[in-house]
Amino acid sequence: MRGHLTPGHLIPLLTAAGHVVRRATSRVAAEPGQVHLDLSAGTGHDVALAEVDRVFLLSPPGRTNQDALLNPLVGAAHTHGVEKIVLMSAMGADADESAPLRRAERHPEASGIAYNIIRANWFMQNFQTFWLQPILVEGKIILPTGSAKGSFIDARDIAAVAAALLTSRDHDNQAFDLTGGEALDHDEVAALLSRESGRTITYLDVPSEAMAMRTPLLQTGLPADYVEHLLMILGYCKLGYAERTTDAVERITGAAPRRFADYAHESCAVWEPSA
Repeated sequence: MRGHLTPGHLIPLLTAAGHVVRRATSRVAAEPGQVHLDLSAGTGHDVALAEVDRVFLLSPPGRTNQDALLNPLVGAAHTHGVEKIVLMSAMGADADESAPLRRAERHPEASGIAYNIIRANWFMQNFQTFWLQPILVEGKIILPTGSAKGSFIDARDIAAVAAALLTSRDHDNQAFDLTGGEALDHDEVAALLSRESGRTITYLDVPSEAMAMRTPLLQTGLPADYVEHLLMILGYCKLGYAERTTDAVERITGAAPRRFADYAHESCAVWEPSA
């Protein structure tokens, strides 16, 4: 996964449009509208899906066995008469039919339920989550991506796409690659973060096997196998596969995707020296 779309991005859009939202959590359900769903244990499917007509699915962050986690939920959705599934995937997942995430995509495609697959590129918000620690400690974006560019996308734009697809049947049974509207290399990203945060932030290209790359990721709490998965797909980024842009966000939502400069301006406090 190229980032993590939180319920906080999507749920307000749906509730503002008048929809009743049930939020599944792997923790103890402690808030109104929450239900307990443990994908690893395969429990809670029936409670989560009872009287639900549309479902948004994404694999828990840090997991590489997406098909094992999500496919049983798709089967349960069929049993409960769910009308539509929107599955969060990652750009490039369809390049390898044997990949777990591609196998997870295949299940709703074959389920008989109306579906959409949204394959997002690298999230802008990674710079305040996965890639944050070296920025705060050393003033450096440390990644093994060379001079390659990425068409980074704001998680809020992904949420807007998901909300539009969940509440419309206009694009049923299609997959979309979601990107920002521009491609930037990490030197350009560092310059934007520096300008907005008021500190000097630079980009350091490192070999993918370097501990300078692995250690910060492991310190975020990511499992070791997922760290290796991230390093593998960062290798594809270095080869240029993340540079492509699409018009899918604007085509589906009617609004152009946010620019990285706008994201950096709005989130600048994250990288300021006091942080």
